[in-house]
Amino acid sequence: MANAPRYQQIKDYLDQKIQSREWPPGHKIPTEIELSEQFEVSRMTANKAIKELVNEGYLERTPRLGTFVCNKKAESPLMEIRNIAAEVTSRGHQYSSKVITQKQVKARDDIALRLGVRHDTTVYFTQIVHYENSVPIQLEERWVNPYFAPDYIQQDFTTQTPNEYLMQTCPLSDIEHTVEAILPPPHISALLEITDASPCLLLNRRTWSSTNLISTALLYHPGDKYKLSSRTRVS
Repeated sequence: MANAPRYQQIKDYLDQKIQSREWPPGHKIPTEIELSEQFEVSRMTANKAIKELVNEGYLERTPRLGTFVCNKKAESPLMEIRNIAAEVTSRGHQYSSKVITQKQVKARDDIALRLGVRHDTTVYFTQIVHYENSVPIQLEERWVNPYFAPDYIQQDFTTQTPNEYLMQTCPLSDIEHTVEAILPPPHISALLEITDASPCLLLNRRTWSSTNLISTALLYHPGDKYKLSSRTRVS
């Protein structure tokens, strides 16, 4: 950092405060004058550092009030399936995960219907929290048909995501998505480190490989930290 351009040093300093959440969303950052004095640079240099973070969506300028940390949301494409670990690292952030549950279960009625198996069929179940810079951004609950992915339950999902493993084992051919806004049950809010009154985005997903229905998943996202996007070409 010492050899970086002066504006980059200021930008890195501000970014570290934001990413560590020492400065949470809504926090007012030091003024250009204060930063120029702290780093012994011109006001123009401080302005450049702030301007880049504004353009990247991390800061927001409010006339006559100052510059504030934005509530920047992670974003995923709705019509695609991407590895969440790759998404996080592509933003220059640190990905990590915590496996809560990984076991065989008997498919209850709703899961059996969604997975295309009979009630009480043995299926694989994993529950994993995905983090971006140590902040939970997704709780993944996934049920997998063991007939098509027999080794799923033996995998180490701290070194690869279920999505990554299934994409390699059962190449994706079709996906089904539905999205709804919910208030999370207590066990979900606890794992996502939010309150029961915090809205969530719930993505219901099913995936096929050829004609085989491989998995069904419930993906919970804190509404204030995540958004889903879609782009369609209209001819």
